[in-house]
Amino acid sequence: MTSARLMVIDINATLETAALSLSNPGIGLAVVSGENGKATGVLSKSDLIRHLMDREPDASVVTLMSRNIVSCDPDDELLAAWQIMVAQRLQNMPVLGADSKPLGVLDIRDAMKVLFEQEQLQEHMLADYITGLGYR
Repeated sequence: MTSARLMVIDINATLETAALSLSNPGIGLAVVSGENGKATGVLSKSDLIRHLMDREPDASVVTLMSRNIVSCDPDDELLAAWQIMVAQRLQNMPVLGADSKPLGVLDIRDAMKVLFEQEQLQEHMLADYITGLGYR
């Protein structure tokens, strides 16, 4: 699911290109890549909106992007990633692999849905165990 939300734009892309990329439904964050496809920053819809409010005439992706990337690894526990997102007030977090290569974007709503489903499954398994049905 995270790979479906992945939008990677080149560090030299124009703001128009970035805006077109972020206009796709379900895309809230673009991972900005530089040399060798390595993530160098992120650009959110909020970054573009702030740009429109400031009306910086010479702004580009590289000037608007956040260089401090808060990301997770594909092997990270979902609960830990979700806790970071809540603490940092992030709606989206890039999933980066080896050498900071973008693999996907984790949306907080998707994370909450999966965590809720896991909790429901554990609750059903515990109820079955207590009622004597055992684990299924």
